Amino acid sequence: MPDSDLHFSPASAEEAASYKLVELPQELVALLETAVQKSEPFNLSIKGDATEDAVLCTSDKTYSIRAVNLSNTLLVVTPPPDTALEFSDDVVVIRDQVNEILELTPTVPRIQKLVSLLRGREYDETNEDDDEAADPQETLRYTYKQAREEIQASNAELDECLRRKRILIIQKPFCLPSFRLDELRPIAPTYLDNVLQLTLNVLVSLSLPHSAASVDRLTSELQREHDVPRVVSSQVLGWFGELQGGMWKMNVDEVLSELGLGILRDHKQNNPIEKEVFMDKWREAVGDTFADRVELRLIAGNYLERSSGITDKDTLSYFPASDLPTEPAARFSDLFLTRPRWKVEEISPFLSEIAVDSKERDKLLLKYCRAVNEAGVVWYTARAQYNG
Repeated sequence: MPDSDLHFSPASAEEAASYKLVELPQELVALLETAVQKSEPFNLSIKGDATEDAVLCTSDKTYSIRAVNLSNTLLVVTPPPDTALEFSDDVVVIRDQVNEILELTPTVPRIQKLVSLLRGREYDETNEDDDEAADPQETLRYTYKQAREEIQASNAELDECLRRKRILIIQKPFCLPSFRLDELRPIAPTYLDNVLQLTLNVLVSLSLPHSAASVDRLTSELQREHDVPRVVSSQVLGWFGELQGGMWKMNVDEVLSELGLGILRDHKQNNPIEKEVFMDKWREAVGDTFADRVELRLIAGNYLERSSGITDKDTLSYFPASDLPTEPAARFSDLFLTRPRWKVEEISPFLSEIAVDSKERDKLLLKYCRAVNEAGVVWYTARAQYNG
């Protein structure tokens, strides 16, 4: 490496603290190098308002940003500006001094803000004929465009969130007929269950196979016979299956799961339901075609199972992971207040929303839990500082 003379830039005082160095994970380096080689755009965005810790998003992943102090000071140097004719060719100019770098770590998308913003905006059968133009002064409306700009998630993760949280994108006229507003509206659970039940009924009445049903015939029949708008039914079909070439391939497990939860939602911890009674109702709701595919694993992370010493009958109660705090310490506290000890297969479904993968989940278990081996069975209990 050739020697260079170091000089302070005349503007170094004004530029102080204006540079930030970001250490890229290997997967981001690989993506960036590929984009450069192919001359393709490579988009990164930093999201977060003044009350949030900033995150960096690619097209499909979210990274937390953490400042890490350096033991040595790094100098940011550049060639001298073209106007600085007094410098020779072997001179570099010091533009800034850096004492920390920004470290990126994969994190789960932070979508709780979206859930809060949409609370009270549920879409149900009372909205089916609601085609009024959007009022530009109505601040309650929240659009897909706003979510992509403000929610701390990549675009792909946001779209997956809308699917998983069952949030509709409703197009509404906005002032001018030629301009439409893509408003976000969570679908009411009871209405969603009704649409799914009607979809199963239409499949039977039209003799359509659930593995390859015509989207046009399904949505047309749902609108004509049951007043379900196409904008709703087409999105519901997309949530619960694959849409390709005008055909719908139903994800049976997803449909069965939602119909099971529709029954269980009425049975919170103060009103549990006997396990066998629930299973019978669930099989009846899905019909003879799918009754033999009903299993509790389909609703993992949404229920608690308890054994009754009085009746010797197991009971189930609705306990969705989505209602738990998103901050890990608070989530574990709630879990151990609900039940003093858990097996790993019992607690894992309640951690999927706060851990990016099984490795991260195991780190959380190690940090917040104590493992106890009893007769070959490992139980997780709360560490002392997180008890009640």
